[in-house]
Amino acid sequence: MSGETGLRERKKQRMYRTISETAISLFLKRGFDQVSVADVAAAAEVSKPTLFRYFPAKEDLVLHRFADHEDEAGRVVRGRPAEQSPLAALHQHFLAGLDRRDPITGLSDEAGVLAFHRLLYGTPSLVARLFEYTSRSEEALTTALGATGGPDDLAPRLAAGQIIAVQRILALDNWRRIEGGASAEAIYPGAVAAADRAFTMLRTGLAPYAG
Repeated sequence: MSGETGLRERKKQRMYRTISETAISLFLKRGFDQVSVADVAAAAEVSKPTLFRYFPAKEDLVLHRFADHEDEAGRVVRGRPAEQSPLAALHQHFLAGLDRRDPITGLSDEAGVLAFHRLLYGTPSLVARLFEYTSRSEEALTTALGATGGPDDLAPRLAAGQIIAVQRILALDNWRRIEGGASAEAIYPGAVAAADRAFTMLRTGLAPYAG
């Protein structure tokens, strides 16, 4: 029975990817606002009701590409060695992403990645939907940091919000530099230095701004 369940889940995930990548291809060619959900359904050879079962909103067709990263920070914290702090694990993980030019860090100058980021950051409704994605990332990290949902959970929520914000700002800054014409190779040392500085600030707090 578990084999059948696994097969159904794999088929489901393939359908997610097929519809999402079909949609993104159309959006890149014609523009997000110029492509209807009906256009996407036709190109993916599914009905509109089927499409909406997988993707409740048009914007979700694009953001599905981030699906594997939504709880990534939480997974890093849960999977870290016992002797390593959550912040050190996340810092190390971000630096590893920079080293391999992971698009989620913004440090990728591949043409397809740049085109996707232009679509994402150049479409107001996608930017707005991205906020919901960020919120879910914060929730996953908050839980991994030990929050239980009780009244004493302010500290892990504040920590998660700051960590996710730092990662977002670093990635956006990297992308803007590359979009401005720099190569990923050229800005890599500066991106590493910026990440080190940002995570140092997370460890030391906002003392420089405390007066």
